[in-house]
Amino acid sequence: MKILDGFGKQCPMPLVMAKKELDAGVTELAIQVDNETAVKNLTRLGKKKNMATSVDKIEGGWLITFGEGDGAEAEAPAAIPEAGSACSTTGGCGYSVFVGKDFVGDGDLELGHNLMKMALYTLSEAGDPPTSLLFMNAGVKLVAPGEEQVIEAVKKLEEQGTEVLVCGTCLNFFGIADELSVGEVSNMYDILERMRESAKTITL
Repeated sequence: MKILDGFGKQCPMPLVMAKKELDAGVTELAIQVDNETAVKNLTRLGKKKNMATSVDKIEGGWLITFGEGDGAEAEAPAAIPEAGSACSTTGGCGYSVFVGKDFVGDGDLELGHNLMKMALYTLSEAGDPPTSLLFMNAGVKLVAPGEEQVIEAVKKLEEQGTEVLVCGTCLNFFGIADELSVGEVSNMYDILERMRESAKTITL
């Protein structure tokens, strides 16, 4: 079994390290990491690749082990493009919305914050939900307690099939990792992958 050392490496480096080995055909792999965000991301990777995945506590962190097996509980990649526009053979599937801050435009911040809330509410009511809704940097504050209007709109989008990914590194930076109210803790790799897979990306 090949063992990788992910100690001290920021998201999404442990994920990229493991994915590179698995994509190359390695069927028995372990990686040691020292943060819970990496544990979640790597566990999700194992499920996505339909591999048996185990997590063991070790000194200084965790050991995630991948092996051949049935990851039946995994999310099927084909399910991702259900929301939004139809797939194009050359341009990807649907559209994604990237939220990299907690306000829209430049000028008055209070106005910009209200515009962001209105934009997400409008998305939830428009009848054409995005395939992916991606939160990064200060945008992650919008899916933490205190932003109930936004949380309600995002939950409604989830019900319509939108996949909601929230940057785990950003949640940790702002000290709200335990306060995520909607969406799934994710990483740079997966967020960029959703943009790449989309026919277009709208940035708010």
